[in-house]
Amino acid sequence: MNKRERITTIFLYSVFICYIVFLMKLLILSRVSFLEIFSNQRTFHRSINLIPFNSIGEYIFSSSMTIKNFAFSNVVGNILIFIPLGTYLLLFKENKRVTTNLLIIFFVSLSVEIIQGLLGIGASDIDDIILNGLGGLIGILGYKLLAFLLRDEKKVRTVITLLSALGLPVIFYLLFMIRLRL
Repeated sequence: MNKRERITTIFLYSVFICYIVFLMKLLILSRVSFLEIFSNQRTFHRSINLIPFNSIGEYIFSSSMTIKNFAFSNVVGNILIFIPLGTYLLLFKENKRVTTNLLIIFFVSLSVEIIQGLLGIGASDIDDIILNGLGGLIGILGYKLLAFLLRDEKKVRTVITLLSALGLPVIFYLLFMIRLRL
């Protein structure tokens, strides 16, 4: 590996780490601070939905515009935040099989929902797992499409590096400039 490839690899892993920190802040620490999680003075808000498409159905059939706006941001947000995970998994792993990587995304999303339920942070919802899995699948298929179109792993890596460079300022902005109390 030459110096340029090493720098690119370090950059990509750094962006991936920033992305993971962003996910943790958004999914776990957006409603309570790290210190509040373990406080005995904190009020727990625990909600669990185990019926697939129940929340999505409520959003679709609601007549309230406020709920529809929330629903749109929730559905689209749950899909968008897991697209990079699907892409980075294929970039960093030798195993490029869709099902294997989709299982990893499923377990990551399931773990987040279990943590939210156990800590009483927001709502644990099977629909979130479905939507996160869809986002991860879009990331995986996006990587596969790039690989098919470019037919060269180095070119795919270069495109993802450029996209990561463009996305990094957005991640930093979301991490440090916006207080995510959803």
